[in-house]
Amino acid sequence: MAHRLLVVHGANLDLLGKRETAIYGTTTLEQLRELVESRAAERGHRVSWVVSNHEGDLVDAIGRSMGEIDGILINPGAFTHTSVAIRDALLAVSVPTIEVHLSNIHAREEFRRRSLIADIVTGQVTGLGIPGVLRSLDTLMDILDAAAGGPRE
Repeated sequence: MAHRLLVVHGANLDLLGKRETAIYGTTTLEQLRELVESRAAERGHRVSWVVSNHEGDLVDAIGRSMGEIDGILINPGAFTHTSVAIRDALLAVSVPTIEVHLSNIHAREEFRRRSLIADIVTGQVTGLGIPGVLRSLDTLMDILDAAAGGPRE
């Protein structure tokens, strides 16, 4: 069964590959998008993509996805630590959701160690870079496939 996935990238992720490369790596957002979409397509799934530095845009996109998607892969960026609105939007949509961070937020500055969505998402992957994003995607697809009665790969 083809699943519809929403990939959400928040604050400053448009600068991926250019900003703090020692922490976030040199892969650009466009390169990451190609990797994610290719990986999902290999398993017959479709991906919608939203990237914004504006919290309200992300909240709107998540809300508009209600009833249209089967799962969410989200890296809220800096909104991880501040956005009750994104948390509430995820709760409203109520689909399997994986939170992913390129860096290990638990080993960074104190203010970055708290995620306002960690307790409401299906799972969290942090600190594994681009491979972690792809593992998160695989896990989300496995969860959705299993729920639909399909094989886990």
